[in-house]
Amino acid sequence: MTQAPVRRGSSAREHLLDIAGELFYQEGINSVGIDRIVQEAGVTRATLYRHFAGKERLIVAYLEREDEAVRAQFSGAAEHAISPDHLLELAIEGIADDAARHHTRGCPFINATAEFPDPASPVRQVVTRHREWFRGTLRDLLTAAKRADAQTKTDFLVMLRDAVLVGSYLDDARTARRAFLQAARSCAGLP
Repeated sequence: MTQAPVRRGSSAREHLLDIAGELFYQEGINSVGIDRIVQEAGVTRATLYRHFAGKERLIVAYLEREDEAVRAQFSGAAEHAISPDHLLELAIEGIADDAARHHTRGCPFINATAEFPDPASPVRQVVTRHREWFRGTLRDLLTAAKRADAQTKTDFLVMLRDAVLVGSYLDDARTARRAFLQAARSCAGLP
C-alpha cells in the first residue's frame, strides 16, 4: 500500500479512519499496528492520538463507521421504496450488492468478532449494537410487509446475510449472490 495523501476537505481524523479501515479490513485488525497506520496515513503519532485515545478507540470508530454505512444504505433504500414489499426487496438486493462490491473479504463485524472474542470488549459491543439494529430493522421490514412469523424470518435473513458475506469471500461471489438472493427472497415471501 502506498502512502495516501490527505484529501482536500477531509479532516485528519477521517483520513486516519480511511487508512486504518482499509488496512484493518484487508489485513486484519490485530496484524496492523499503529506505526503502520501512521506511516500509511502520512501523519504523526501525535495526530493519531489527538483523534483516538488508542488503537482500541480507532477500531471502535472504524466499526461505527461501517455500521453508519449500512444504516445509510437502508435509509437510502427506504427513500426510494414504493411499498413495504419493494423496501424488503431493496434491502435484500442491497445486502447482495454489499457482499459483491464493498465487503469482498467477508463481514467486517464477523472479522472483528473473530479477533476480539470477549463479549464485554468495546469492539464487541459495537458489533452487538450493529447486529441488534440489523435484526430489528429486518424484523420491522418483515412486519410492515405483513409477513407471518417475522421473528423467525428475521433470524433466517440474518444468517443468510452472514453466509453471503463469508461465502462471497471464500467461494465464487456470483454463485453466493445468486444463492443468497434466491434463499432470501423465498424466506421473505418475495417472487
